[in-house]
Amino acid sequence: MRTQSLSFRLLMSAILVMVFFFALVAIVLGRSFLESAEQALKETLQVQVYALLSDAELPRAGGLLSMPPSQHEPRFANPGSGLYAFITYNSKQIIWRSPSAIAQEFTVPASILPGKAVFEKDSAHNRYNLHYKVIWETNRKSTREYVFSVTEDAHFVTQQVNRFRKTLVLWLGIVGFLLILIQLVVLRWSLKPLRTIVSDLEKIEAGFKQQLDGVYPAELHGLAGNLNILINSERAHLERYRNTLADLAHSLKTPLAILRGCVATAGSNRPIMEDQISRMNEIVEYQLQRAAIKGGKKISAKVDLVEITHKIIASLNKVYSDKNIQFELDLPEQCWVYCEEGDVYEIVGNLLDNACKWCNRRIAVSLNNAHRAVGSSLILHIEDDGPGILADKLNAILGRGVRADENIHGHGIGMAVVYELINLLGGQLQGLKSPRLGGMYWKVHLP
Repeated sequence: MRTQSLSFRLLMSAILVMVFFFALVAIVLGRSFLESAEQALKETLQVQVYALLSDAELPRAGGLLSMPPSQHEPRFANPGSGLYAFITYNSKQIIWRSPSAIAQEFTVPASILPGKAVFEKDSAHNRYNLHYKVIWETNRKSTREYVFSVTEDAHFVTQQVNRFRKTLVLWLGIVGFLLILIQLVVLRWSLKPLRTIVSDLEKIEAGFKQQLDGVYPAELHGLAGNLNILINSERAHLERYRNTLADLAHSLKTPLAILRGCVATAGSNRPIMEDQISRMNEIVEYQLQRAAIKGGKKISAKVDLVEITHKIIASLNKVYSDKNIQFELDLPEQCWVYCEEGDVYEIVGNLLDNACKWCNRRIAVSLNNAHRAVGSSLILHIEDDGPGILADKLNAILGRGVRADENIHGHGIGMAVVYELINLLGGQLQGLKSPRLGGMYWKVHLP
């Protein structure tokens, strides 16, 4: 697995999260088990205190408490057994200690209330202590204070906690390893669609497929669609470049042949040569303009159609200032389209320029469905009050080099470029008679 791959990053993220989680679980469970073990020890020591209380005897003649030679717990009789018992008079004088507590140091805390058990850990001697203070009434109606204390070495609890932690770490490690394996399998299964797209792209590159036509998850439909648009766009680019070069070469053959024949007699054939050179310039201009068309790319940056339209209108007002054209605009504040900025200028600029050439005084520009969802149709309306175009010439002007009126200046390639560009964008161009202004009415459908 590559260290820069998406699978590696996701797997390492999952491992780090699990390590942090299991460490937190181990700490919490270890602490909980320690508290449970200490609570169990406290209850055990309290039982031992009650047993000592039941064995304690007060002499009839008075004096201090005495204990029988043996107790119920046999560990009290074994020196160094780890379980020790003490009876302290007035919290100062030790009047009895179990045989197991020989040579053991012991002190009683000062703040002990009668009838209350105090459980503590003696870190200095590494043991747990339980103290229970009682007030014993003598036969002479006097009272004496005794503290019954039972202690046990902490290593018993420590051993229990260590065994639990070792078992816990072992099983958490096994569970974590199994979870990592499961996570690896889940990641491979989850990322399989991405590997499928990569494989399909490699097949497209090798020429075995034309586009991404596999069954992909819903989250990848947009990606696959945009990639198909890009693939088709690049193919259209390549095909257009090939056709443009072929057209250019074919178109220049005849003028070049004429010029070649006129070289010997250039003096008498100068007008012919100048005419052919002008024709060649027009052909080159048209073919290069066609080659410059970028086509539709839905994955390109979006541009504001309204802003570009206002800029074009501002420029045309200066060019056609003598006509004093009235622009009737019905446009929103913004309208974003996924297209190259140059393509938008080409489409809107040519249509508005033609409207300015043919109109009398009025041009109407409006937009429908400006706030559409991505993928739905946007309609740009451009109308003028000019004479319009005859139905029999409408399709002809969309071809190369054809003008509706030969008296109007131009090369006749503007509408051909607009028509080809809108098709490349996946849209549609409609030419109608304007019902409102009476002139030409262009409807541009953009995806």
